[in-house]
Amino acid sequence: MVNELVLDHLSVRFALPGKFSLPGATVAAVNDVSLRIRPGECVALVGESGCGKTVLANALLGFLPGNAQTSGTATLTGDGPSLDLLTTSDTVLATTVRGRRIGLIPQSPAAHLTPVRTARAQLEEAVRVHHPTDTAPRDHAHRVAARAGLSPDDLDRYPHELSGGMAQRVANALALVGDPWLLIADEPTTGLDRHLVDGLIEEFRRMVADGRAVLLITHDLAAAQRIADRIAVMYAGRIIEIGPTRKVLEVPRHHYSRGLVDALPDRAFTPIPGQPPLLTDLPAGCSFAPRCDQAAPVCAERPTLTDDDHAVACHLPC
Repeated sequence: MVNELVLDHLSVRFALPGKFSLPGATVAAVNDVSLRIRPGECVALVGESGCGKTVLANALLGFLPGNAQTSGTATLTGDGPSLDLLTTSDTVLATTVRGRRIGLIPQSPAAHLTPVRTARAQLEEAVRVHHPTDTAPRDHAHRVAARAGLSPDDLDRYPHELSGGMAQRVANALALVGDPWLLIADEPTTGLDRHLVDGLIEEFRRMVADGRAVLLITHDLAAAQRIADRIAVMYAGRIIEIGPTRKVLEVPRHHYSRGLVDALPDRAFTPIPGQPPLLTDLPAGCSFAPRCDQAAPVCAERPTLTDDDHAVACHLPC
């Protein structure tokens, strides 16, 4: 069976505790998301901070807190058994999915490395976990490090001795140890200099050319434009536009997507007016309507994504 991840009407809500015997609020962090990811492509999930991108990634890896409530499905097929990631136990996720079928490249990778162990020690440990029968973990670590652009000498450094680019490469190597077909990269370009971003983009494109898939979570449209084959635009927990990168960025169909593009420095450099809605009090209709200069009475009804190559959830698309 082919490797594939299919999200079908996935939603994530957080129940907040009440006070003084009053009921608590519910945070609708991810709402009715459907998405398909296959090897050989990079899909960028873009949108303002707080729109649900990272919550969606955490749901796929079983990293949600105890007050999370999920619905829908996230079906992982291919090597190994078919699984619904939302209902699979943490034990199964830890032993068969994380690092093996889905790798995570975390935001601020240096903060996720053990400070008192060298990059080599952490990489060799990952080899022993994912490949317990490997009799030469050091050689295996060197091969994976080379794929991530690291030399053996680089591996002898402690995390505090690594530059931002080196820490990013170590994170990439750790994500590749288990040979996953899907890599989730959470805001990987944040805080990196331009030349480091350039190197990271090249690395992700090599991963895709090697037959992997990359789910890039970012608010950096410029990076997404250079890496992604498809872009999914998220707003208030929903995907409101998805299609080939060139189409989404050059001829956006949703007014929010158009606003994101117009806010780029090389475009109109004009911010979107207003603020996103509270996730505890989402409008019944289009969530973007209060900020949209084209809103009409029909926007009081919730739009759904169209069923085409360049899909949009808008009653009055651009």
